[in-house]
Amino acid sequence: MFPGIKIDLHMHTSVSDGSDTPREIVDRVKEANIDVFSVTDHDATEACRIVRDLLKKGDPHFICGAEFSCKDKLGQYHILAYHYDPDAQPIEDLVEKGHRLRMKKVTARLDFVQNEFGFVFPKEEIEALLALDNPGKPHIGNLMVKYGYAENKEVAIRNYIDKLHFSDEYIKPEEAIESVLRGGGIPVLAHPFFGNGDQLVIGKEMEDRLKRLMDFGLMGVEAFYSGFTPKLTKEMLDFADRFGLLITAGSDYHGENKLVRLGETGYKNSTSFPSGLLKFLEACGL
Repeated sequence: MFPGIKIDLHMHTSVSDGSDTPREIVDRVKEANIDVFSVTDHDATEACRIVRDLLKKGDPHFICGAEFSCKDKLGQYHILAYHYDPDAQPIEDLVEKGHRLRMKKVTARLDFVQNEFGFVFPKEEIEALLALDNPGKPHIGNLMVKYGYAENKEVAIRNYIDKLHFSDEYIKPEEAIESVLRGGGIPVLAHPFFGNGDQLVIGKEMEDRLKRLMDFGLMGVEAFYSGFTPKLTKEMLDFADRFGLLITAGSDYHGENKLVRLGETGYKNSTSFPSGLLKFLEACGL
């Protein structure tokens, strides 16, 4: 079934910072004629449980996913988790820690934009935001736009929210990778070339980063990604071939919260199927 299939292994629902509910994402996937997909909400597995229960025989193939934000002294990383057991204790512990740190940052950011810039929101808006499963910068940005503090979400994040820098507790990449492995999953580096913000990690620096993460147990890279140029995709495919890494393809779809279309992964359907992508799908039981 693999040659010619349409895949998208990186998308977000309203459980994190996407605008589509899990039920809506299933409908969108069917409308886009995607054959294999994964929901990869930030620090959350709830949407995977919901989607899994919604699917019926004949529906697109689904791979359970998640995306964990990590950081250490050498940079920032997003680790994708695939084909794990959402009920495994290592996964539940990682999700709990990611959620706790996310809520801590949201509260700090709300305090920051109020104290630093005088941006005040009604109490009920704050309560609704904090009641979300996994609120983040986009939610605060949308709130700023709603009350006239910024012209759009991107300006809100760049000019105000990102002025607050965190130097305290983070999930380390080795911690995320180990937990995913112990949970029976496949750890993959998301959009590998994109480091901290607009930073572009390429060449020798990228090679060193991959080797270090592989020492922790990293199994794959997102070689096809909506934000990559053909040159970047080729470089990552070369790295995957050299190091024997699995390959994934993802759009990073967020619905109305990001200008990326579902299925826009950079991978073109053809009879030529990258071996690393084939091995990934086979490792997921397809």
